[in-house]
Amino acid sequence: MAESVTKYQQYAEYKDSGVEWLGKVPSHWTVSPLKLYIDTRKGVAFKSADFTDTGVRVVKASDIKDKTIQQSDVFLPTYFSEIYPKAVLKAEDIVISTVGSTPDVKNSAVGQIGMLPAMLNNSLLNQNTVVFSPRKNTLENLFLFYLIQTNVYRDHLDLNAHGTANQASLNVSDMLSFTFSLPLFQEQTQIANFLDHETAQIDTLIEKQKVLIKLLKEKRQAVISHAVTKGLNPDAPMKDSGVEWLGEVPEHWEVSKIKYIAELTPSKAEVLSSLEKSCSFIPMEKLKLDTLILDETRKIKDVYQGYTYFKDGDVLIAKVTPCFENQNMAIATNLVNGIGFGSSEIYVIRTEAEGLNRFLLYRLQESVFMQLGAGAMTGAGGLRRVPSDFINNFQFALPPIVEQKEIVEHIEEMKSKFNDLVDNAEKAIQLMQERRTALISAAVTGKIDVRGWVAPVLVAL
Repeated sequence: MAESVTKYQQYAEYKDSGVEWLGKVPSHWTVSPLKLYIDTRKGVAFKSADFTDTGVRVVKASDIKDKTIQQSDVFLPTYFSEIYPKAVLKAEDIVISTVGSTPDVKNSAVGQIGMLPAMLNNSLLNQNTVVFSPRKNTLENLFLFYLIQTNVYRDHLDLNAHGTANQASLNVSDMLSFTFSLPLFQEQTQIANFLDHETAQIDTLIEKQKVLIKLLKEKRQAVISHAVTKGLNPDAPMKDSGVEWLGEVPEHWEVSKIKYIAELTPSKAEVLSSLEKSCSFIPMEKLKLDTLILDETRKIKDVYQGYTYFKDGDVLIAKVTPCFENQNMAIATNLVNGIGFGSSEIYVIRTEAEGLNRFLLYRLQESVFMQLGAGAMTGAGGLRRVPSDFINNFQFALPPIVEQKEIVEHIEEMKSKFNDLVDNAEKAIQLMQERRTALISAAVTGKIDVRGWVAPVLVAL
């Protein structure tokens, strides 16, 4: 048993459940399949033509995330509640999605579990979903909700997800064939109350770590922005840059444009003599912030047409939303034969001055550049792009080469410190999530006895 749950006592007597994953269960618990205790009803395949901007809110399968249900902006006329009474949801209904993009239940829309929040009371349930309704006085709703959060139930759904490599679905009968151990109803309520209290404390700690991570990332961004726009010397004489959004810059820095110091999207003619060589291949999704995922190799002749060319040392930056807003940009390094080809949605910025590429990389990560670039995007929907003219004509202040190097070294030293702090916070979150999962599993399978647990009394200050 995980260390996090060993502080709780066990039941006095256990029996063999006859189920491999369950092992021994408390002697007075009943081992049965879920189907004996649950009624179900499926969501309705409403016509998209009936959706409106006001009325009764609709809950879709894609709204079920992180054990809750998010609020969509899709509505149906109010009279649909009378036509489809079984689709009307009530607060605390347990809803599960039955169709998703991949058969990997844990990482896709299929098999996601949520409890309806009060704000969505009386909303209407769309297709590809099912409601689990425990039968009265046999299975407690909150106990069921915790039971189906366990890894073993998730594995059960994963095993029973049917479909292709791109989409999977779940049959309700398979979802209910799961065998579990059932305590007395009053005991279920006690277990659920215990888990509600304990998981709420863990969730609070997790949220605090998430806030810390957000603050650390904001501070890291502020360090980068200040260094590349104001330099490292707080006493340096300043001058008006002549650029409204840039403001004052160090007096000895030169105000320039990218097109004067770098080449945007250089010609690939220089590799015509290397068509038989291999190169690295970078789809858009493998260009990350400061990182390239180099796990694909192609022959140059196979990607010469239709793809973007770059080489070691080039600055790569996504031009399309949302990758641009996510700061998907990096310096190409360790390419096969020093050559790479990638998505046509990548800009390549090539500098000749030594070290300028790293300074430019961090300059382009500066928050105002990102805001201006997003504002300059053209196109519609999810295919909006930053124009090449914006990149070429972007004005910034350029320090001398020696100072560029000092700034880059300072940024990378500070980034390393912030990244270590973020990594520690993320590890703490992972440990707390593991503790949460272990505690739920131990409680709903009878590995710990919480019948004597009493909720702490909060004392008003």
